[in-house]
Amino acid sequence: MEQIYTIPVNEAFEESAADKECGCPFCRLYNKLEDNELELILGASMMEPDIRIKTNKEGFCKTHYDMMFVRKNRLGMALTLESHLDELRGDILDGKLFSSPGQKPMKRIAALEESCYVCKRIEFNFAHMIETAVLLFESDEDFRPKFSAQPYFCLPHYRRMLEVASKRMDKKEFAEFEKLASSIVNGYMDTLKEDVSWFCKKFDYRYDEEPWYNSKDAVERAIKFLRSDLHRPPEQKKNKKF
Repeated sequence: MEQIYTIPVNEAFEESAADKECGCPFCRLYNKLEDNELELILGASMMEPDIRIKTNKEGFCKTHYDMMFVRKNRLGMALTLESHLDELRGDILDGKLFSSPGQKPMKRIAALEESCYVCKRIEFNFAHMIETAVLLFESDEDFRPKFSAQPYFCLPHYRRMLEVASKRMDKKEFAEFEKLASSIVNGYMDTLKEDVSWFCKKFDYRYDEEPWYNSKDAVERAIKFLRSDLHRPPEQKKNKKF
């Protein structure tokens, strides 16, 4: 296993185990990858010819355009957009977008709608990080206590982790892995359901005098659990050391 992946995976699992508010360790890893890619594309990578060729072709999704925009490097964005628009004009526009009888404009725009340079870069590394977590569970005895101490795995990343493990492990190993991972997920889901239910009850006048307990942020936590906690602004990310 390459150190480039084992180090951040270990650190993310350590920090989520130590501080339950860190949440799903895979969400933390994804957000860090995303933060790094956005910093690079608006900084050191912006003027590299090979990177510019890729961004001209792939563009960016709406989410990452928005995230780049709020980083307030408008010149960096403008330079990237200038060459991207120039290439697109040559590919599909050139004044003929709505008059061309051919299929080229439609195919090029459809491909662009499905592509994002940042998403592609993140997914490449993130897939390796999920695989690394599974391999560490198999081969590193020190990793298992970290794994067992996780507050939860969000459902999308829980699914991906199980998919990787089911392909790499034999039936006995996978059964052990799935049992531990599912106990973490199911335990958190039970707690979350109780918190959400109590949150609902607090809107009934009969519960006015009752404390909120741990339910005030139950709706936010439920969304993060169900759909992952991704695309967070840098200032909201905790302990960004890995």
